Amino acid sequence: MTDNKVALVTGATSGIGKAVALGLAGAGYKVAVCGRRKERLDDIADAGGANLITHACDVSDVSAVDAMFADTVARLGRIDLVFNNAGRSAPAATIGDTDPELWRDVVATNLDGAFYVARAAFRAMRDQNPQGGRIINNGSISAHVPRPHAVAYNATKHAISGLTKSVSLDGRPYNIACGQIDIGNTASAMTEKMGAGMLQGDGSVKPEPTFDVKHVVDAILYMAGLPLEANVQTITVMATNMPYIGRG
Repeated sequence: MTDNKVALVTGATSGIGKAVALGLAGAGYKVAVCGRRKERLDDIADAGGANLITHACDVSDVSAVDAMFADTVARLGRIDLVFNNAGRSAPAATIGDTDPELWRDVVATNLDGAFYVARAAFRAMRDQNPQGGRIINNGSISAHVPRPHAVAYNATKHAISGLTKSVSLDGRPYNIACGQIDIGNTASAMTEKMGAGMLQGDGSVKPEPTFDVKHVVDAILYMAGLPLEANVQTITVMATNMPYIGRG
């Protein structure tokens, strides 16, 4: 039953985050979402209806993250589920040509931000009554097999796997479950160029297929619907024919 359950989704104003937030609201969750752009927050608020509240929040700002969680608990009573989704990519470049400032910007969102959100979620779930909840981190196919010319993104997504395992371990005494979803080539504005060809590890350029985001939403709803004594530790949802298995 999802009645009266509360979910929080970061990076929820577009793409995967928006689809998941609306899917959770449609399934009966009360949903808090965050994003940096007010106009996009207004759009998702209109689409989500009475079951959805919004926060303007940059996850790389720990004070803003803590305030968002405090406000969500104050308005909705508790937090049962967090989809730790906010992230960013960067222009393609070899490690030798990657600007350290760009590296820091990607790390600030993809790793620091994910830590701040997981930390705040953990504290809220540990301290509420009844105790417990579920955190789902958005990893990536690149958490396992990196793409060329994406050192900052690849490194941060590998780090998310370590964050997931650490939260899983630390959460055991408090009935907090933590899992990770690794997604490959969801159809979106960011993946439109994949049909024209993507650089592969062997230096070739090949088109890559994509798949509908609704299947990511279904996976999140399955993970979220488990009782807390059961957990999907990691799940990979990907376009069947993408060059991941056997990537060279």
